[in-house]
Formats: sequence, C-alpha cells, structure tokens
Amino acid sequence: MSERETITARFDVTGWDPADLPGIDGDWVGGITMRKTYTDGLVGESVAHFVSSGTEESRGYLAAERVTGTLPDGRTGSFTVHHGALQHPGDPSAFGYIVPGTGTGDFSGFAGSARILHDERGPSFVFELD
Repeated sequence: MSERETITARFDVTGWDPADLPGIDGDWVGGITMRKTYTDGLVGESVAHFVSSGTEESRGYLAAERVTGTLPDGRTGSFTVHHGALQHPGDPSAFGYIVPGTGTGDFSGFAGSARILHDERGPSFVFELD
C-alpha cells in the first residue's frame, strides 16, 4: 500500500464577483465567481464557480474550483476540486474531492479528498492525495 500525500495550501480570496444563474428565478440562490491566490504549500491561483442559498447565518454552498500552481518540490499543473458545506455554526458537513482525470502536467494523476480549514493564520485547503 502506498502512502498518501498531504498538501496544505494556504490561500487568500482575491475576487468575489456576483454571477448570473440563467434560468433561475427568485432570490433563493445566488452565484459567485471566486478567485483565490495560493501563497504557501502550493503557489498559484484558482477560479471557482460558487453557488449558495440561505442566509449568512445558515447557508449551504457548492463550488467547482480549478486550481493551478506549483508545489515546493517543483511539480506544476492544474486540477479541479468540487467542494461544499452547510455553513451553519457547528456543522461538520464540509466535503471536497479532487475530480479524478482533471489534472494536467505533474498533477495529472491527482485524485483524493479536499477540505477547507481555518486557523489563526487564515484559510487553507488540505488535499489528501490517493
């Protein structure tokens, strides 16, 4: 059995732009195009299509995110992550997966889980590669 690789990638959200969701009436759901800059553990950027519903106090979200960057060992490429959660206080529902087959370059074989964590330094994405 091979050992799993863990990548902890710190990021800053650098763009949060409302996006139209054609064919959806009402204000029960909203779309956002989110951009991130990855600064540590993986250096690069991403763009995510983010859909949420609910209020700031209790909402659910789903996102498809394309991450492009370079790891400290020099590997470079892109991959896609699908992630989401019910974001009400204390809810452990967060999930995320690297979509198999979406990797390019040195990341072509990437697959596994993904989760967003927050600590005193800010947010990070933790990727557990299979």
